[in-house]
Amino acid sequence: MSTGTLLAIIIPIVVVLALAAVAVTLMTRRRHLRERFGPEYERTVEGSDSRLAAERELKARERRHDALDIKPLPPVSRDRYTREWNGVQAEFVDRPEDAVHDADRLVTSLMHDRGYPTEGFEQQMKDLSVEHGRTLEHYRAAHEVESLSTNSQATTEQLRGAMVHYRALFDELISDGGRAQPARS
Repeated sequence: MSTGTLLAIIIPIVVVLALAAVAVTLMTRRRHLRERFGPEYERTVEGSDSRLAAERELKARERRHDALDIKPLPPVSRDRYTREWNGVQAEFVDRPEDAVHDADRLVTSLMHDRGYPTEGFEQQMKDLSVEHGRTLEHYRAAHEVESLSTNSQATTEQLRGAMVHYRALFDELISDGGRAQPARS
């Protein structure tokens, strides 16, 4: 076999193998991101110019999150937050709007104590999406009602729903998302 014929066979095989490797890498990355971010993966893709751009955004969120010092709460803090949450729920009966505002502040405080930056709602959403993507829609919905209630535009039923939504995120944050956190040295 001549060198030219051999190259004509080998080069296409190498190109096909390289393309297959790239395809497998992209599929593996996509599966990882879907599993990690849950519904937030599709939401980010829908809000982006392309799937690739959305996946770059999600990878950037992972890198930022990995640089944060997210930590579990000590039992004393967990007990204090649980008592405060119970007080906020009890407040709902007489002052539902105040209770929703207090729930928002309590969840933000809990996020801060766990190590999440709290510099703005959109950034909070991005930071939470890495570990709490399946609960994020609850936070989004609660925050929307909390914003409405600031202008006294939320109904009592909306306020009740906001409390349920805040509770979902609160429960996940207080329990470390249901996962044991690695010890940090």
